[in-house]
Amino acid sequence: MKKVTEDYATQCFQNGIDCSQIVFSYGASQHGFEEKQAMKIAAPFGGGMWYGETCGCVIGALMAIGLQYGNDGFGQVDIKQKLLAKKTEFEARFKEKHNSLICREILGYDLSKEEDMKIIMDKGLFFTLCNKVAVSACEILDDVLKSE
Repeated sequence: MKKVTEDYATQCFQNGIDCSQIVFSYGASQHGFEEKQAMKIAAPFGGGMWYGETCGCVIGALMAIGLQYGNDGFGQVDIKQKLLAKKTEFEARFKEKHNSLICREILGYDLSKEEDMKIIMDKGLFFTLCNKVAVSACEILDDVLKSE
């Protein structure tokens, strides 16, 4: 699995790959997913599902946590509890670093609003802020997936 760097994340954003795709494809690669398949699965979730809601990095990471810790049948209460603990751990660490789990709060602008999207693009925030958030999400995800 290749490490996600700011340069790689910037290249992704410059070429139409979103935050959710960067983080999920990174985490999913640890479970045998091909990058292309992971990118397709995570494609609709970037930019807080394009409503500025839950950050796509968070969504991508939570999907990756689900691959490793998710329950897949009835009566798997212990597995579900472990999943929820990992989810909570990721969210707490992400929020500690970025002060929020919400895209528009992290960006300072709401990408679902045309006037805010123009500011985001003019300031290059996908390339100067979101790239860093994606790297940090991957680093936190690594720690969460490796910890017991």
